[in-house]
Amino acid sequence: MALELTGPVVAAVLFGAVLHASWNALIKSGRDKQLDTALIHSIGIFFALPLLLYTGLPDRAAWPYIAITTVVHLGYYIALAGAYKHGDLGLTYPVMRGTAPLLVAVASFTFIGEAISLMAWIGVAAVCVGVLTLGLSRNALHMAHGDEARRRTALRFALTNACIIAIYTVVDGLGVRASGNTLAYVVTLFLLDGIPYMALVMWQRGAGRPAALRYMAGRWKIASVGTVASIGSYGIALWAMTRAPVASVAALRETSVLFAALIGTVFLGERFGWQRAAGTLVILVGVMLLRFG
Repeated sequence: MALELTGPVVAAVLFGAVLHASWNALIKSGRDKQLDTALIHSIGIFFALPLLLYTGLPDRAAWPYIAITTVVHLGYYIALAGAYKHGDLGLTYPVMRGTAPLLVAVASFTFIGEAISLMAWIGVAAVCVGVLTLGLSRNALHMAHGDEARRRTALRFALTNACIIAIYTVVDGLGVRASGNTLAYVVTLFLLDGIPYMALVMWQRGAGRPAALRYMAGRWKIASVGTVASIGSYGIALWAMTRAPVASVAALRETSVLFAALIGTVFLGERFGWQRAAGTLVILVGVMLLRFG
């Protein structure tokens, strides 16, 4: 089957982008970003297990990819919680999501030989530029919590996570194609990758574990909504990667930054200035180039 970014695939990935921005905003709105991140993904086991009983295990060829991505995702969660601890959603989310697509495009071409057209390359670059323009506007920089040192720390976490995102995107793009069943691959991943991070977080809490448990007891219902959004978002992206080039899907998925900016503005009190508007327009141009490239 030829890999092509068709209209239905574009629509599905854009819906997945809305879901992705939603669960990231949920984490940002919470009092304890690390615990919320751990809770959202550890709850995934309760959704994944029943689904896995229905789908069965993915093909054996996919298991090496699942093992690698489980380890890589642990690093992702650590960097994600660190970024949100030190910086606003409007700063950290666009940086880590906006620099990843170009890294994915280079990696997918270099390591798996997946070429995209010149127009698609321009589209990937446009999405990256638009996301970074939106995220690094004066408003986003101004809203970084605390002093300059904390802003730099937030950016370090975000850029590190961009590299991590690129790694697991390529790994999972290959893994889901080898799995024989997209849903089986996705639910197996969510069954395995949330618990290690929860264990790490609880170990780090030490004497604060009782307080952490009380916090999560009050957050599990809303966290469950985030869990469903996270599973749906990534499931859609991986399904799309079985039908379109990994680089194109990865770039299109990062339109989630538009929805994150809107959520941040409407619900979290973040401002939306002219630079964010300009970034939005560039992203939309990039999406059109991807679609018709």
